[in-house]
Amino acid sequence: MYLLGFDIGGTKCASVLGRKTEAGLRICRRRVFPTPKGDPKSTLLTLLNDSKALCAEEAIASSAIAAVGISCGGPLDAKAGVILSPPNLPGWDRIEIVHYFEKALSCPVALQNDANACALAEWQYGAGAGTSNMVFLTFGTGLGAGLILNGQLYEGTNGMAGEIGHVRLAPEGPVGYGKAGSAEGFCSGGGIAQLARAMQSKAERDGIPTALKALSSDALTAKAVAELAEAQDACSLRVYRQSAEHLGKTLSILIDLLNPECIVIGGVYMRSHTLFLEGMTDVIETEALPAARKVCRIVPAGLGEQIGDFGALSVAQEAHKKKEANK
Repeated sequence: MYLLGFDIGGTKCASVLGRKTEAGLRICRRRVFPTPKGDPKSTLLTLLNDSKALCAEEAIASSAIAAVGISCGGPLDAKAGVILSPPNLPGWDRIEIVHYFEKALSCPVALQNDANACALAEWQYGAGAGTSNMVFLTFGTGLGAGLILNGQLYEGTNGMAGEIGHVRLAPEGPVGYGKAGSAEGFCSGGGIAQLARAMQSKAERDGIPTALKALSSDALTAKAVAELAEAQDACSLRVYRQSAEHLGKTLSILIDLLNPECIVIGGVYMRSHTLFLEGMTDVIETEALPAARKVCRIVPAGLGEQIGDFGALSVAQEAHKKKEANK
């Protein structure tokens, strides 16, 4: 069974052709292109043309596609199949993307926000496989959560479940999700960059030696700071310690509230999890209920850098299941 996935981001978009067999889900072909700024029509047309090219490369007809899955940052209305003005996609205002691809490809199409899509992928094929209650955290540009509860995706009343990044952890702090001191402010790539800039300024004022001083504001990325921390730069280590402790607070809330078997974390944590372990664990040991803490594993995403591709294909798989169930 062939499935088609579209992973739409503010920087790049990917078209992915996958094949579902009894052995699992395999990525057959993939195409990527930079997202045109403020031009959703051009983006949709390129995705459509790339999907047809992928089918031609695989020597299958477009009619062989069983379903299409779309993963995109929110806000969006998954039930209506509409993208609603995401901050990283200017100009994408009320884009009826599901209708567009249903008409063009004549097969079931489903839309999910990227956190939910990746949660489905990690639950079915990644680090959360075999669980009934799992949380996935994006920990990328922002901090979103996808929730698998009692063996199914939980979206909430109007698709807003899982917005843990909006929870305020401190009266002041880096800004994320439009709120100073929020979980996203402390636990995201942008948040770590803000923490690093504050640490850089403090080091300048106090005359503290640090490799952070050599980086321009634009170069102070989570990746760059992680590299300095891994080289044992004291100030960079403190930046990651701050993020780790606030990640521990965030995870403690999720552990106590949802009692999951597993929390899977992607993005920055997936790439640099050793920098988080001590600070995160110390806080969880203090804050989370012992009985809930003991049954919860906290692990990096198992699908690695392919998680976006598998996320979009997992949404397609769910669309096909829904079609079969309604027959």
